[in-house]
Amino acid sequence: MKKLPYRARTATGDSFEIDFPLHPETRDAVRVEQLLSTVLDAIDKDITLAGDTSNGDVLQAVAMAMAIRSRMIHAPEAAVERLSVQLLQTALAAAHEAVHHTPQVGHA
Repeated sequence: MKKLPYRARTATGDSFEIDFPLHPETRDAVRVEQLLSTVLDAIDKDITLAGDTSNGDVLQAVAMAMAIRSRMIHAPEAAVERLSVQLLQTALAAAHEAVHHTPQVGHA
């Protein structure tokens, strides 16, 4: 199975090295990476402008966006739902296995 290596950085300087398994029918891994970066950048920019936003609110909005994008697909509802759940579960498992780096702070 092909994987998409991805490094995510937080505003606090933490980083996560994640190897996302790609669905067998993925057409363009580079485009997947670009879209992922665009979505994460848009969320970060919005939070920077709007101020304090709960993680739950962010997750809820992302889930709703996935639901809307799923609804836009012209395919049987059950198949789209299965694919959406499968993709989310695979991504969550990969994120759980990510290598987590925390920046050192303080004086040596």
